[in-house]
Amino acid sequence: MTMSAIAARPTFLAGSAKVARSAKPVARAVRTFAVKAADEETKAVAKIERNTDDLYLMGTSDQSLSYLDGSLPGDFAFDPLGMSDPEGAGGFVNPEWLAYSEVIHGRWAMLGVAGMAAPEILGKAGIIPESTGIVWFKTGMIPAQSDGFEYWADPFTIFWVNVCLMNFAELRRSQDYYNPGYGDKQELVGWEKMLGGSGEAAYPGEFFNFIGLGKDDMKTMRTKEVKNGRLAMMACLGCYIQAIVTGEGPVQNIVDHINDPFGANLLVNFGKIGGVSPF
Repeated sequence: MTMSAIAARPTFLAGSAKVARSAKPVARAVRTFAVKAADEETKAVAKIERNTDDLYLMGTSDQSLSYLDGSLPGDFAFDPLGMSDPEGAGGFVNPEWLAYSEVIHGRWAMLGVAGMAAPEILGKAGIIPESTGIVWFKTGMIPAQSDGFEYWADPFTIFWVNVCLMNFAELRRSQDYYNPGYGDKQELVGWEKMLGGSGEAAYPGEFFNFIGLGKDDMKTMRTKEVKNGRLAMMACLGCYIQAIVTGEGPVQNIVDHINDPFGANLLVNFGKIGGVSPF
């Protein structure tokens, strides 16, 4: 072996070692990428393989199925606008906030529909005086439509009392959303332990579920709640539109339709827009 070959051998070995060392991070990166890709592919397949009975086929796509995987109550993968997509066009809105807001709006809507219908039903049935069983938009909810009717105060006073109470409730709710579990740490005239919540803002439990609904199958109960909440939101919208078009409450609208299906219906009422509206 010549001297030049002997001298070149250490240089060659050192260069090989450097190449080997520099290749290790690349190999690790390739392996990591391959593992992540395999995991993502597995997850995508798992998310797409859902029972068609659990999906709204109109408005459902492979994209929506990639983030609506059935883990949310009432998730039927219907999101044609991509509002819940954390990475797509609808990503400007927090998907967690949207899911939370839907539950809260559904609950208010269920209470709202009951409040709109109950006075009319009870008044017409003679259970409460007919003078108090008046249509919902004349009870003081909209002061300008109250026709001078008063409960314990004038309509404007009742309206602003409601605004203040709702403001308090909404502030407490938003704090519970942004700071889960804070409720029992902030003093509230001794109620803090009772209203402490569970740390899950949409489902505080404890005092708010005092009869223990959903002990055996909470996911089913949550899905039923979302379904009823969605129906109630549509019902509230219907009550608003009917009030504007017909000037009557929802119960009277139903009674009129039953008595005269061809004279009191959707198509006929559209022709009355602007004619009898109290607003």
